[in-house]
Amino acid sequence: MRTEVEIFGKTLKNPLLPASGTYGYGEAYESYYAPSELGALISKGITWNPKPGNEGIRIWETPSGILNSIGLENPGIHEFLNGKLQKMQTLNENIIVNLGGNTIEEYINSVELLNEHDFFAIELNISCPNVKEGGMAFGIESETAAEVTKIVKAHTEHNLIVKLSPNARDVVECAKAVEEAGADSVSLINTVLGMAIDPYAERTVFNNVYAGLSGPAVKPIALRMVHQVAKNVSIPVIAAGGISTGLDVVEFMMAGATLAQIGTANFMNPNAVMDILKDFEEFLKGKNITAKDLIGIV
Repeated sequence: MRTEVEIFGKTLKNPLLPASGTYGYGEAYESYYAPSELGALISKGITWNPKPGNEGIRIWETPSGILNSIGLENPGIHEFLNGKLQKMQTLNENIIVNLGGNTIEEYINSVELLNEHDFFAIELNISCPNVKEGGMAFGIESETAAEVTKIVKAHTEHNLIVKLSPNARDVVECAKAVEEAGADSVSLINTVLGMAIDPYAERTVFNNVYAGLSGPAVKPIALRMVHQVAKNVSIPVIAAGGISTGLDVVEFMMAGATLAQIGTANFMNPNAVMDILKDFEEFLKGKNITAKDLIGIV
């Protein structure tokens, strides 16, 4: 099994998983391929309370990528646990719940509720605005990132992945801080802050002015950050950012990643993950190596 990788003491059939927010809850892809073929599935971002998402334009195509301003639209954790999680578990045995929050209390309440359910891991979204501290994201400064990680780790019974923001003041310092605070893994990168202007309307495209850039355009940034972080932490690193080919997966694993998230590529091609997996397998076969042999060799 050349593509197998290990994380949290468990063997996954391959290192591929969908990036949160780009795959829904998996059902939409059942007509294209079996989601069980992926190493794991990640849920759409879930928060304590339901969120309607942002108004106005939400997606804007850019050269080699997209800008998104979705606003974490989701039904809230109670609705998610009232069937959606269970449906995901029929699609893949390894489910990762992406969890957001606007206050420490929301994170605590959410993880304690999630403790009642058995699934693979939590991916903690710390790019959410801390409303009690003026709206700055938890993940911008290493101190606040470590604080929320330590508190969540103390309350959760699940493996904890902390999703890092490329907009952090120092992503390596942030990674080291959340590792010390108890994170079992880090994933990176989240979207890069960007902007679009409609010159005909003479206004910004998004109501919130700024939005998150993803897709192949951010891959060099993501690859650099994954490499930097992997060299400075001892916990597994999960890569994300512009991955759209099997060779992209190879590069990120060589840079130190154990797993690779596929995001924007799913919008361009609903069979993207299967195409990427095929290319990845062919590379390993051609080199007569395993996926594990790639991790951190650069």
